[in-house]
Amino acid sequence: MRIITGFHAIEEALKSAETEKNIAGLRISYSKPGPRVKKILASATALEIPTEEKGMTDLDKMVLPLPATARDHRGVILFMENADQAAPLRMEECVKELALKEKALVLILDSITDPHNVGAIIRSADQFGVDLVVLPEHRGATDFEVISRTSAGASSWVQIVLVPNLVRAVGQLKEAGFWVYGADAGGTPAQDIKTSEKTALIMGSEGTGMARLLREKCDTIVSIPTSGKLDSLNVSVAAGILLYEIRRK
Repeated sequence: MRIITGFHAIEEALKSAETEKNIAGLRISYSKPGPRVKKILASATALEIPTEEKGMTDLDKMVLPLPATARDHRGVILFMENADQAAPLRMEECVKELALKEKALVLILDSITDPHNVGAIIRSADQFGVDLVVLPEHRGATDFEVISRTSAGASSWVQIVLVPNLVRAVGQLKEAGFWVYGADAGGTPAQDIKTSEKTALIMGSEGTGMARLLREKCDTIVSIPTSGKLDSLNVSVAAGILLYEIRRK
C-alpha cells in the first residue's frame, strides 16, 4: 500500500486515476475539511472513491510509518491499496515503446539518494516532456511517498522505471538509437551541444557524480557554465537547466 499526503500530490493522483480509469483500491481519510480538502473530496466522490472522516489524532497515527517530510497530512490522506500489486514497468518494454517514436527524451538518475531532489527533478521532467525516468533499484532514492509530495504530484504523470543495473539500461537505450549525454564538469558547454532526436541524459549525485562505468557509456559529457564560488549546482536545478536546453534545441 502507498500513502500519499500533500494537496498537490493527492489531486494529481486522483486526476491520473481518472485518466487511466483505475480507481481500484483508492480511499481517502480526512478531518475537518477546509476549501482545499473539500475540493479533493468532491473529486473523490465523483470518481466513487470511498471517503471516511476521522479525527486529526487518527490521521497523525496513520502517517507515522512515513518519513518525517510526508507526515504533514494537513487533514487529508490518500491510500492506494493496490499500488504495490501493479505490475512494475520493465525496461525492456519501455525501450521497445520508445524505439517506435521518432523523438524521445529519457532521464537517468545515478546515485541521487535524496528523495526531495528526485521529486524536484521529476517535476522538471513533467514540465519538459521527458518520456521516461530511469531510477536504480539500489543506491538511489525510491521513497515514493516523499518523491510524490516533493514533485507536487508530477510523479503521477511521468513514466518511471526501476532497474537493477543502470549500465545495462543505458546499453539498451544505445542499441535503440539513443545518444547518451552525461552531466559532469569539464564537458561541452550546454549551449553548444547538438542533441539527437533520441536523447538520454544521465544526472549523477552531487557528491560523487556519475559512476565510472556509466561515464564510459556516454557519447558526450555536457556541463553548465557557472561563475559562482561553489563548485556545483544542486542536481535538481542542473537537471532542469539541461532539460530546458535539450528541449530548446
